[in-house]
Amino acid sequence: MARPGPREVHTTQAIQPAHANSRGELSAGQLLKWIDATACLAAEKHAGVSCVTASVDDIQFEETARVGQVITIKAKVTRAFSTSMEISIKVTVQDMLTGTEKLLSVAFCTFVAKSVGNEKIHLKPVTLLTEQDHVEHNLASERRKVRLQHEDTLKNLMKENSKYDDLSCGEEEGAVSTRGTFVQSIELVLPPHANHHGNTFGGQIMAWMETVATISASRLCRAHPLLKSVDMFKFRGPSTVGDRLVFNAIVNNTFQTCVEVGVSVEAFDCQEWSEGQGRHINSAFLIYNAVDDKEEPITFPRIKPVSKDDFRRYHGAIARKRIRLGRKYVISHKEEVPLCVHWDISNQESLSNGNVEDFKKLAAKSGWEVTSALEKIKIHTLEEHDLLSVWVEKQVEKPAHLAYHLLSDFTKRPLWDPHYVSCEVIDWVSADDQICYITCPVANGDKPKDLVVLVSRRRPLKNSNTYMVAVKSVVLPSVPPSPQYIRSEITCAGFLIHATDSSSCTVSYFNQISASILPYFAGNLGGWSKSIEETALSCIRFIENATDDGSVSMF
Repeated sequence: MARPGPREVHTTQAIQPAHANSRGELSAGQLLKWIDATACLAAEKHAGVSCVTASVDDIQFEETARVGQVITIKAKVTRAFSTSMEISIKVTVQDMLTGTEKLLSVAFCTFVAKSVGNEKIHLKPVTLLTEQDHVEHNLASERRKVRLQHEDTLKNLMKENSKYDDLSCGEEEGAVSTRGTFVQSIELVLPPHANHHGNTFGGQIMAWMETVATISASRLCRAHPLLKSVDMFKFRGPSTVGDRLVFNAIVNNTFQTCVEVGVSVEAFDCQEWSEGQGRHINSAFLIYNAVDDKEEPITFPRIKPVSKDDFRRYHGAIARKRIRLGRKYVISHKEEVPLCVHWDISNQESLSNGNVEDFKKLAAKSGWEVTSALEKIKIHTLEEHDLLSVWVEKQVEKPAHLAYHLLSDFTKRPLWDPHYVSCEVIDWVSADDQICYITCPVANGDKPKDLVVLVSRRRPLKNSNTYMVAVKSVVLPSVPPSPQYIRSEITCAGFLIHATDSSSCTVSYFNQISASILPYFAGNLGGWSKSIEETALSCIRFIENATDDGSVSMF
């Protein structure tokens, strides 16, 4: 392992039985302790003064670790602001018998430097040595913006969610109340629980929170829940040795194979304890899944909110899920995997049919969750492992054949879609299949993007009234990447146009989002942008303003 840099700290821990849960795996609470301690050391190495945890963002647990394995935690200061710093965390696990190493977890923490006396703190900037340092430095600024606007975004989404109870709050058969998932636990803070500043160790508080959240989730699934991710630990105030910490946990909502548990912490000193007046010092939302005896994912029952608090928690979980989806790009920033679908004229029929079949499979998937609903537009999302897909459903007051005629002509796409600057047909493969070259606007201050896509159009079969337009990126040697653009890809996307009656239709747009496309969706999915709704409305106007012969009047 390489030596840590000037603003890095590396720690290595052997997993002992005392660190394991009932499944023999490393306890998430123990890992949170180690993460917090390592991040604090990195922060203090850069600041040169004592530092405290302000928040821990979006911890993702990619793998599990078992007794006998070794984990390595790498903490690094990515950017220093005036008095706070962002610390990136990367946790890997190594099997000592095979030497195999896997990524266990990633996280980002914010630490605040504590001033000494009246001395004003102003942190020195981070020295950027590599290209990766510059990328991390820029993304740290984006992540900070997301953190700062989190509360406002959540409030706006909560207000939006309260307008529609789709989401048909608990109307599904088998929906259950969460009353039985409430868990309360009390801990007395003793000297071993304090950090080197004399306050309760943040990692210990996170571990206690994880314990009560796990118990809460287990009461719903009747199995051993596995912590999948943490929405955000927020430290709202300190506690000290002698405080009584009261932990309250309850299930807020379920989403197919995962469940969100909310945990709040109140601290009481001796006098506050006798008066029943505590201080709210921490809150977090933890997301779990669970597996059965065959290691197959368990589907959680839907939740039935009853009280006003139930509805608040129910809608809050939906809003946070949207924010988590949007934050994925700025949090993880996964690199684009180059596309390997090479266009071959000798095999064009197979490639075109494969494009259509892949799109059919995407549209037929189950488990879609409604994340936004307007009068004529409904947005659904689907999470599968590392894949995120979006389905935008639109009600259009024009015949299906006209909508198909307009939407299947991709050269018209820039007329209504602001994500398309230009589109030209570069090869007519057949009457129903063509290859198009598309340019897109700048996203996140980077270069503009371009795409080469295969567009496969299919009219309804005899016993169907559904039109289809399937889209997938292809590699074409005659159109190599240009230094002016970032060559991007569409993994699987397209339109399903279903005739409602002779004068109206439902237009469904599907997109399995790739890393290069995600920046155009991230703000909307996260709730701080309305770009998808605005584009959908523009699409509806484009179709409804067209004449019956398909000619377009500008609007």
